[in-house]
Amino acid sequence: MSSTNSPNASETPKGRKPGLRSVQTTMLFRAVNPELFIKPNKPVMAFGLIAITLCVAYLGYLHATIENKKDLYEAVDSEGSTYMRRKTSKWD
Repeated sequence: MSSTNSPNASETPKGRKPGLRSVQTTMLFRAVNPELFIKPNKPVMAFGLIAITLCVAYLGYLHATIENKKDLYEAVDSEGSTYMRRKTSKWD
């Protein structure tokens, strides 16, 4: 069996682009799925990645500092001055 297709049949025509940009879609579909039709913007992606990384690092910093302050409380000595003291157990 020989194929009757021309050698150029597998290539896309000159006027069409591969992907969803050339497909007929509704404006609602394009509004709901903009990532399918907008070209990637490298500087915006880099800024977003840095911003999210800094947010996660800040949350980690807050968690670490709260863990350190958890065992401290403000104590008052016999003269009336206050100072920070670590919680101790009576069993120690």
